[in-house]
Amino acid sequence: MARRLETPHGEALAHVHAATQSRAALVLGHGAGGGVGAPDLLAATDAALERNVTVVLVEQPYRVAGRRSPAPARQLDAAWIAVVQQLAAAELEGLQLFVGGRSSGARVACRTAGELEAAGVVCLAFPLVPLGRAGASSRLPELDAVSVPLLVVQGERDPFGMPPATDLRTVVQVPGDHSLRTREPVADAVRTWLARVL
Repeated sequence: MARRLETPHGEALAHVHAATQSRAALVLGHGAGGGVGAPDLLAATDAALERNVTVVLVEQPYRVAGRRSPAPARQLDAAWIAVVQQLAAAELEGLQLFVGGRSSGARVACRTAGELEAAGVVCLAFPLVPLGRAGASSRLPELDAVSVPLLVVQGERDPFGMPPATDLRTVVQVPGDHSLRTREPVADAVRTWLARVL
């Protein structure tokens, strides 16, 4: 089921995959240039549904409007917060809330997890170090700011780098690069982590 939701920056699209006996919800965002059909997002969706977790895949307003170039971070964050809050008051009401996404979507989820009072965060292919920008600083502070259990699933050959694990942050290396096209290892990482945190 797809639901159109208004945000301060245009209309977003929420694709709801309801679990049969849902005990939690996982809301996932897409990468900067891709959509909600990315292999790792679909793998995470399958894994969560197996754990009786309802999944919502969110298309940011810029994608719904047909633009490839992402909106500025503050607009992405504001639209994301608006969408998740509307979902939490409707389809996901009463469910333990987890947020996440791939690449850019993972960054948005990390930056907003506190405000949304998320119980945990799932990051697929977190872009740790910007490519091709000399002197650009690491985005590790965005991961470090998350104060709830955090899963990072990262390709072994991801050119954006590999974040370190911490007490709260589980880092799982899987075959592949930033695209994370090997679905089963991604699904297995998400499945195992959800079993532990739920």
